[in-house]
Amino acid sequence: MHLVESAPFNKGSGKMYSGVPGNLVAFACKLSFQRGHEGNVSFISKTQLIEHYEKTLGAMHFGGRVMVIETTSALKLINRYFKNQ
Repeated sequence: MHLVESAPFNKGSGKMYSGVPGNLVAFACKLSFQRGHEGNVSFISKTQLIEHYEKTLGAMHFGGRVMVIETTSALKLINRYFKNQ
């Protein structure tokens, strides 16, 4: 993935929508499955968000700022955001 970011109106306690970044990551995982990559996705995190991505997305900290979402976590995200598809 490359550059997933929330719009200014969708940040902090007064955000308009909930779960947008997670939904986008789940979509990337879904595309990964469709393209034969077993749901695996990697991305570079802002350093202050590494723990957040581990907790909320099931991403693994690979080293430096590199994060990886493997098959098991990808399936959980897809099931959370795309239940009916």
